[in-house]
Amino acid sequence: MAGFDAGFLPGRFPIDAYGNGGFRFADMSHRGSILVLPAGIRAWDVADPRRIDRTALRPVQAEAGAIELLLVGTGADIVPLPPDLRVWLKDMGVGLDVMQTGAAARTYNILAGENRKVAAALIAVG
Repeated sequence: MAGFDAGFLPGRFPIDAYGNGGFRFADMSHRGSILVLPAGIRAWDVADPRRIDRTALRPVQAEAGAIELLLVGTGADIVPLPPDLRVWLKDMGVGLDVMQTGAAARTYNILAGENRKVAAALIAVG
């Protein structure tokens, strides 16, 4: 399957594995963080949860109408997001749940399997 070389794979796919600095999905592997959005999976250049801001989440904003819940995996530890970012997402109608990356990937798979309007911003973990 061609596709992720350009940093974007259209379609909805479960996260098959995570760890070792990346993710496996759609019979592919990717080193680094990812955004899992309704339109597809894209490479995400965020490695530190303190760098999650409006600019980092612009792709989420672009698809906000198709997202009811954004799961943010902040790595091995839970790192709260700033209150103004929470308000910004809420104003777009997007709920937010912050957790460890592994929990976020597993929760994404469950909710996507239920055909929920869910997206995930997942920081890669070692």
